[in-house]
Amino acid sequence: MQNLYKADFYSWTQEQANLLRCHQWNLLDLPNLIEEIESLGRKERQELRNRLSILIGHLLKWEYQPKQRSRSWLATIRVQRREIIKLLSENPSLKPYLEEALQESYENARDLASGETNLPLSTFPQQCLYPFEEILSDRFYPGEPATDNLMG
Repeated sequence: MQNLYKADFYSWTQEQANLLRCHQWNLLDLPNLIEEIESLGRKERQELRNRLSILIGHLLKWEYQPKQRSRSWLATIRVQRREIIKLLSENPSLKPYLEEALQESYENARDLASGETNLPLSTFPQQCLYPFEEILSDRFYPGEPATDNLMG
């Protein structure tokens, strides 16, 4: 089984699924199966951090470069919000991790905002000033009054 895991991962996954369906517990590749299941959980946390980084990076750009605002930025903000909400809905056990994820994502968000705006990194606060509830709110756009009808 170890050789199949390394040689053809997809085939290994299909074989493991079949063994589980058939209740052939003694034939399962438990060490690799355990590792892969744990990896799935880590991927969900990573997806949350990645989406938060992109979303917050765009919120920073929105706030610090108001004259450069575009439908593209708005679309990215909206899509990331929806995807984060969906991710949290599908994985409610990630909610206790939100504060940590927010802190871990903010540094990447600052780098993204700085790189895409050509503003110095020092332009952006060292700590995220946006409360998590606002970050996900479709009415929150930094530097704008609360609205849900931006750019038409």
